[in-house]
Amino acid sequence: MEAIAKLNNVPSSPRKMRLVVDLIRGERVEKALSLLKYDVKHASRDVEKLLLSAISNWEAKNENEDIESAELYIKTVYVDAGRMLKRLQTAPQGRAYRVRKRSNHITLVVDSKN
Repeated sequence: MEAIAKLNNVPSSPRKMRLVVDLIRGERVEKALSLLKYDVKHASRDVEKLLLSAISNWEAKNENEDIESAELYIKTVYVDAGRMLKRLQTAPQGRAYRVRKRSNHITLVVDSKN
């Protein structure tokens, strides 16, 4: 039985988040947690928290099963673009540059191989 966890409006660009998410797609949960824990990218902390949330969601659905015997793996994980905050930055000679502060939505699905 699968469990879903979502994280909305993460203040990081989707392109940077996809680099981290591609590392753990299809991996076993234990390996994915160790990869995220020792990754130097800032986005890996958010994905690690989301993965722990998905594991606890799976535990809530399957109360009488054990995590080690279930062999949990990451079934699907994807990143979508979230809302974009549009700001202005001053520029020379009375002009202004547009600054687009991007955000993203992450969806993670954990399933057991049994």
